[in-house]
Amino acid sequence: MIHPSESQPDIYSAPAAQAALRTFFKIAKAWGLSNEEQQRLLGCGRTTFYDWKAGRIKTGLDASTLERLSHLFGIYSGLQILLPIPERADAWVRKPNTAPLFGGRPALERMLAGQVSDLFVVRQYLDAQRGGWA
Repeated sequence: MIHPSESQPDIYSAPAAQAALRTFFKIAKAWGLSNEEQQRLLGCGRTTFYDWKAGRIKTGLDASTLERLSHLFGIYSGLQILLPIPERADAWVRKPNTAPLFGGRPALERMLAGQVSDLFVVRQYLDAQRGGWA
C-alpha cells in the first residue's frame, strides 16, 4: 500500500509552481495580456513577477496565488468549451459584455479589479453559461 503523502503531488513545491506559471504565461500570451495585466492577475509584486516570468522560481506558490491560478485556468478552460474556436475564446476576455455582471465592459476589466473574488465571479459566470455549477 502506498502512503497517502507519497501518492499525491505537492502543489506547494517549486516544480508545481514552475508548471503552473508556465501554463499561466501561455494563457497570458493567448489573451494578449501586458506585463502589468499579468502581474495584477497574479496579485504579486513587480520583482516577483519578473523573477517568475524569467523562470526563476525557487519555492512553491502561496495559497492565494494558487487560488488565482485555479480561477484563471477555469476561465480559460470554460472559454475553450463555450467557444471552440481558440481565437474567439481568447478574444472574449477583451470584448464588451452585456451580461449584468460586466455592465457592458469586458470581462478582463472585472478580472483586473485586483481581488480573488473578481476572478471567482467571472469563472462562476462561465461555469453557469456552460451548464455547470452556478
